[in-house]
Amino acid sequence: MTEHLNWFTILLNKWFGGAALGLLTALHITPNDRLHPIPNHVAMSIAVFLIAIAFFLWLRPRISADKPGGTQQVMEYLLTNPMQVGIADLLDDNVDHHSRQYLPMVGSISIFILMANAISIIPAFTSPTGEKSVPLACAILVFLYYNYSGFRALGPLGYAKTFAGPVPALSPLIFVVEIISNLARLISLTVRLWANIFASELIYVIFLGMLLAPAMHVGQTHPVLGFVLGVFPAAFPVLFILLHAFVAVVQAFVFTILPAVYIGLATSESH
Repeated sequence: MTEHLNWFTILLNKWFGGAALGLLTALHITPNDRLHPIPNHVAMSIAVFLIAIAFFLWLRPRISADKPGGTQQVMEYLLTNPMQVGIADLLDDNVDHHSRQYLPMVGSISIFILMANAISIIPAFTSPTGEKSVPLACAILVFLYYNYSGFRALGPLGYAKTFAGPVPALSPLIFVVEIISNLARLISLTVRLWANIFASELIYVIFLGMLLAPAMHVGQTHPVLGFVLGVFPAAFPVLFILLHAFVAVVQAFVFTILPAVYIGLATSESH
């Protein structure tokens, strides 16, 4: 099935499609559509990066310690807040020592996922996290980062011992189980994010179609009644925006707290 491309993807392919096709050919990768080698989820990921860069370049000169503006306060609440659910709060709660050194990496992924989840609120845009390869890439980054953090904090031998368990006689068995459990986090992180965002967008399309079909059918014979029924599909996008915004925030929170927990486990000597 041919992917329905949004306007930004079409524009990006028009400008950079030739270069992208040349790069893919050099890597021996065959795109699904040679005329449009840049798919929607890649284009949307690029759009998220561009929006984030523009936003933070706009915000940086407006940051003030004496008179913080509304936008600055919102961004500070993402880091720390009275409910203790900010990015820095979650790291402080789960990592024993020097938790703030992990803030740049965890914070960057968290904000990217939040923006990637929410970008489909903009008309004609889709969430890149609704395509499984994007959550998988984020999961791989988290997986490599927390394992690297464990190696750096405990050393290769010390980190390997955390997989062996406290009972020496059972260490070989526990080690295998822990390695499998560690690898399973890749699947867990990927599927949880992808499935929720994909389902959120799919539910909207299904219910909108179910509401539009009767309104259009009745409208052919009873225009007034069709107009009345048309109010429901016209109001439905508002409900979808609220639902999708809620799902976007929840999934970004989950993809923040789990890396914080994994880093805490990887760097803890008592694990």
